[in-house]
Amino acid sequence: MLAKAVRKAGIVKRVSPHTLRHCFATHLLDSGADIRTVQVLLGHASLRSTAHNLHLSTAQLAKVPSPLDLHGTDRGRLIG
Repeated sequence: MLAKAVRKAGIVKRVSPHTLRHCFATHLLDSGADIRTVQVLLGHASLRSTAHNLHLSTAQLAKVPSPLDLHGTDRGRLIG
């Protein structure tokens, strides 16, 4: 069923059920879920296993502010 859906979507890369798991974890993180929540949803005992399943998107990385940008702001005071 997965192979049929992949062909129908025109995807030429190799896709497995594990690929879907990686995508699910990444989309959760991109949607604002914290890594501990992702860990629980994936059923991992180890946070290391969860981190292995995550692929940070460039959009997610771009959202992370530099500590220098936070200097002098309320949020900057909260983190030190």
